[in-house]
Amino acid sequence: MTYVTIEQVTKRYDKQVVLNNISLTLEKGEFATLLGQSGCGKSTLLRSIAGLEEVDVGNIFVDQKNITHLSPRHRDVGMVFQAYALFPNMTVFDNIAYGLKMKKERNIKSKVQNMIDMVDLTGKEESYPHQLSGGQQQRVALARALVMEPKVLLLDEPLSALDAKIRKNLQKELKRIQRELEITTIFVTHDQEEAMTLSDKIFIMNEGNIVQSGSPSDIYVSPVNTFVANFIGNYNVIDMDVFYKLVRSTELKGHEVAIRPEVLQLVPVGSGTLAQQDNWTAKGYIKDISMTGNILRYEVETDGSIFHVDSLHHQREMLQRGTSVYILIPKKECIAL
Repeated sequence: MTYVTIEQVTKRYDKQVVLNNISLTLEKGEFATLLGQSGCGKSTLLRSIAGLEEVDVGNIFVDQKNITHLSPRHRDVGMVFQAYALFPNMTVFDNIAYGLKMKKERNIKSKVQNMIDMVDLTGKEESYPHQLSGGQQQRVALARALVMEPKVLLLDEPLSALDAKIRKNLQKELKRIQRELEITTIFVTHDQEEAMTLSDKIFIMNEGNIVQSGSPSDIYVSPVNTFVANFIGNYNVIDMDVFYKLVRSTELKGHEVAIRPEVLQLVPVGSGTLAQQDNWTAKGYIKDISMTGNILRYEVETDGSIFHVDSLHHQREMLQRGTSVYILIPKKECIAL
């Protein structure tokens, strides 16, 4: 059953439309990500769900309840911001317990301690924020939201201020906690890799619109337009007329063709027979090479275009700059846009 429903929500600032008739649904326990560039409307949508922004048109439902016009404290949602917003004069325990004390809840000590254990802060109960690392402070902020047992957890780029290693570790911890609690979560980020790592479902936003939604795999393999192809997967996006000339075929129909760099293969000119049946070929030369960890990215210049080709880094098989090559292009991996 649908647990969160955003129904034709529109939000304007003066004459600028920030959210343009947005609709989406989530199931209970799903981890969804709003993914897009800065200014696309993703944080505004999150803040609208939290009640920190009023929508001009549309409705927001959580667990079948219309929360559109409720105050933030009556919406039963928890929110974690990029800025930790911890009380500097309170200990870890007191920061996490603050909301429970305001609501005069029972069993505060046991609830807070359980949450401290869950976010791996055992032993830090009496520490103050300035005594904690950035990752530990973000864990406190997460625990403070979760201890209130919200129906929906909202996360507004909570990991973006952390360094890469801590960020990777917290991504794993966040996903573990979310699954353990089975809490419906909406996460905002502009980082494609982070969205792919964490999400059950991704909503890609551009200029106040949702341009594609689906599982990480679906979106990565089947972008619906040029914007998504350029944004989500480092696709090679080639004008169709240029592509026709390169491969000497007009089989595909569309304005552009998108091809993932990892599906392409390079064969040095003169090194052997090319398999033609399932592949198109284009001739070029290696203009540049870059390395990201275990991936080599070749920049191959052809007659009229540049292709990026990714392969695993095997030192003995590494091709050199200037090498003339054929690019093997699998026909089934070409997406007409």
